[in-house]
Amino acid sequence: MFGGTSLFEDSNKPAIPDQAQVVFVSDMFADDYQGGAELTTEALIQSSPLAIFKLHSKDVTLELLEQGHHLFWVFGNYSSLDFNLIPTIVANMKYSILEYDYKYCRYRSPEKHETAEGKSCDCDENYQGKIVSAFMYGARSLWWMSEGQRNFYLEKFPFLEEKPNTVLSSVFDEDTFALIKVLREKSSFSERKGWVVLDSPSWIKGADQAKQWCENNGKDSIPLWGVSYAQVLEELSKAEGLVYLPLGKDTCPRMVIEAKLLGCKLELNDNVQHKDELWFNTDDLLDTESYLYAARQRFWSGIKSDMTYTPSISGYTTTRNCISQKYPYEESIKSMLGFCDEVVVVDGGSDDGTWERLQELAEEFESLVIHQEIRDWYHPRFAVFDGAQKAKARSLCTREFCWQQDSDEIVPEEDCNKIGNLLQEFPPNVQILCLPVVEYWGGHDKVRMDIMPWKWRLSRNLPHITHGIPHTLRRYDENGDLYAAPGTDGCDYVHVDTFDIIPNINFYTQDVHQVRLHALNGNTQAQESYTTWFKQIVSSLPGVKHYSWFDLGRKIRTYRDYWSKHWQSMYNITQEDTAENNMFFDKPWSEVTEDEIDSLAVKLAEETGGHIFHSKIDWSNPTPHIEL
Repeated sequence: MFGGTSLFEDSNKPAIPDQAQVVFVSDMFADDYQGGAELTTEALIQSSPLAIFKLHSKDVTLELLEQGHHLFWVFGNYSSLDFNLIPTIVANMKYSILEYDYKYCRYRSPEKHETAEGKSCDCDENYQGKIVSAFMYGARSLWWMSEGQRNFYLEKFPFLEEKPNTVLSSVFDEDTFALIKVLREKSSFSERKGWVVLDSPSWIKGADQAKQWCENNGKDSIPLWGVSYAQVLEELSKAEGLVYLPLGKDTCPRMVIEAKLLGCKLELNDNVQHKDELWFNTDDLLDTESYLYAARQRFWSGIKSDMTYTPSISGYTTTRNCISQKYPYEESIKSMLGFCDEVVVVDGGSDDGTWERLQELAEEFESLVIHQEIRDWYHPRFAVFDGAQKAKARSLCTREFCWQQDSDEIVPEEDCNKIGNLLQEFPPNVQILCLPVVEYWGGHDKVRMDIMPWKWRLSRNLPHITHGIPHTLRRYDENGDLYAAPGTDGCDYVHVDTFDIIPNINFYTQDVHQVRLHALNGNTQAQESYTTWFKQIVSSLPGVKHYSWFDLGRKIRTYRDYWSKHWQSMYNITQEDTAENNMFFDKPWSEVTEDEIDSLAVKLAEETGGHIFHSKIDWSNPTPHIEL
């Protein structure tokens, strides 16, 4: 354990020791003040199997967050924390929260808020509640003092139910357990007298109400305040009982537990939130002690699990007649099996042996889930089924994250570990992450520069995310069938109810985009700069190798046989088979021979570095490419 700042020359500028594994943040520690929260925190720290650095919340800075970004952080009481740092913590840090009270309320108590301002607490609807609940949502796990406290929070902020929520209760160290045992045995030989009252000046502790109860019931009160922790336990061991009637919710008052363990009778109200929990509301002290004794191990087992936790991931793709289309679908699926907990494949009704091969693969790989969704591929609007098939595949995914991949895309083996690392660092407030694509052109020698080097790839498996046409581009023909205006391929990530585009995070910035455009216009310096950037990106971020244009002969034939029909179906347009509409040859497809396609494929591979087939090929101005 590393505590305080005495290790460092400037006590006002703490630094995290190299040996630290966990940074424990709190307003105060037991060395500063021996309150219930501080004693619980100290008991946890002293029992930690990990190297702990204690950091006062007022001392948390951007510099320390950056210094300790690779460590795990635990936030206890953090009212002195600069709340402007919370977005940075949520976006970049791995942490858990141990909530002692109600910090979403600026008074840390909704009842105190109402008393102070004469109206019900509305902090959950204001900045304090929103920033604290966002802080909690970004945590790996949430730890509570009582079931009542946890339930109250989840009612205010239902989205917190998505996090691991554990009720810890107050925590005691070995010395306290031993002292309580000695005092309990000692008290068994003497008469117990008087009722202890916590004589705190804090309104919420209800000292006057407790004293009044004693007076009304003819009990001698023993006010306690400003004495040592040992003296408190000593007095409780000799008292007949403890009366504690807080005026606001007290999550798990330590003194109440100590009084029970020391044999006191108890007079409590419903604001003592743990009083009806099974471990406490029992006549068997062994049950109570066993529960409390296990708390330290329960906490650190959970934290260690949070530290080593890797989110689960589902991969998904779609297939249809991949064998006849010469798609590397088997290699694509197997590459996902290298890093996914499950891989979902939805087949559209293959009749070339693809479905039968998928069935064989499903027998071979337990984590491969196959499903056949047969559609009418002769329907005038068959193109929209592409997005529908992806949506179906996604809906069958059961893990926390989703990785979407087409059946002509392959994840390199060396990128599998990168994906696992990326999941560990996935920003809590991000839904979809875009990642690199290596687009081969005519073989492994050339990588395309003329198309976007990214694709929506890794996303949280949230029920509102699906695939389809964005609402601004959705159209309906005279038969009421859906099609799209240009600007989408029908497979965008959209909201399942509104069809709004789902926000995403992309490594490809506007500055890089401008450099790429200059490179495509023949600027050699821009080409060098973009190539250097691209190589750095694909070496640092995981991505896929895309083989759509690897075999250019195959690609030209699919344009002839399928893609022209696909875009006519998608956009509700009609294109006649004319020389003007054939972007590959200056004549109709009906007049093009197989030999001409083979010759063109060789020429494209040798003389160009790419081409977007929405326009005629300009042989005088070949597209530049990347050699990777």
